[in-house]
Amino acid sequence: MLCRTANDLYWASRHIERAENTARLLDVTSRVAMLPERLDRGKAQAAPWRRALDALGAADLCLERYGHIGPDSVLDHLLLSPENSSSIYSCLRAAREAARAQRVAITSEMYEDLNASWLEMRDLDAARIERDGLSSLLERVKSRSASFRGVTIGTLGRGEGYHFMQLGVFIERADWSIRLLDVVGSDADLAGDGEARDTLQYFQWSALLQALSAFETYRRSHRQTVSPIGVAEVMLLHTANPRSLQTCTHQLYRVLRTLEGEESADVVRQAGALSAHTRYARIDEIFAEGLEPWLQNAMARLVRLAEAIHRHFMMASDDSAPVMSQRST
Repeated sequence: MLCRTANDLYWASRHIERAENTARLLDVTSRVAMLPERLDRGKAQAAPWRRALDALGAADLCLERYGHIGPDSVLDHLLLSPENSSSIYSCLRAAREAARAQRVAITSEMYEDLNASWLEMRDLDAARIERDGLSSLLERVKSRSASFRGVTIGTLGRGEGYHFMQLGVFIERADWSIRLLDVVGSDADLAGDGEARDTLQYFQWSALLQALSAFETYRRSHRQTVSPIGVAEVMLLHTANPRSLQTCTHQLYRVLRTLEGEESADVVRQAGALSAHTRYARIDEIFAEGLEPWLQNAMARLVRLAEAIHRHFMMASDDSAPVMSQRST
């Protein structure tokens, strides 16, 4: 397959997945921001929205562009802004353009579904968000992503094009399984002791599970109440969770072995090492050694794997797509 074709298909699927996960980020942020002020111990209203930007390393850019950080500026930056290459608007536009460039490599159903998503997004503005409600809009973005995923699985042949799209999905999803833990990960430690702290922690981590469509998965595997260590285990190491880091790294290794055909290739070796790193990790050991350093290490390895995929398969293409950056602390 031509490098340009592989690159376009890879990034089309990454952009769709990024749009969905940005919607999930905004979902959990809006849920946390609605916590009663008495549970938040007087923290500024903008704190959850600032934390969302910090998870993406975008706080300084948003502050420079809008002059403040709050619900309106964050929503515009992450949802509507054409200047932000990672906004939902820009992701859907870029995915549609990549798909249009590769019409012969995908099915007509895939392009029509993606084009419909872009046309809906193009007509969106702040007035419509206020009229229809943010939650309804975010659910629509997630539904459109799921629709495209279903059409792809149901209509695209299992050739190289399909495998490159799968690579894009699981690289992006693995990245976000780490980033989304940042949204409430440190905030849970900011409450006081006792009942207020426990209540805040429960609502924050429950909001994260609900935004990730993983609340039922958590309940089936954990009989105790929602806790940080339990949520981290579901998001990072749970094999039954389709969005967990372990599931994503295993799928990346499987797809790369299919594409490369030799385990000796460096890109396959990196994927296998990362898969083993998550497969044999234990959540109690991760917390004992420190969750943040473990996440930083996993993100660094994921970034190196994404760079290796680009070098190995796509270097001949004139790629101007945004690359994954290191997660800010």
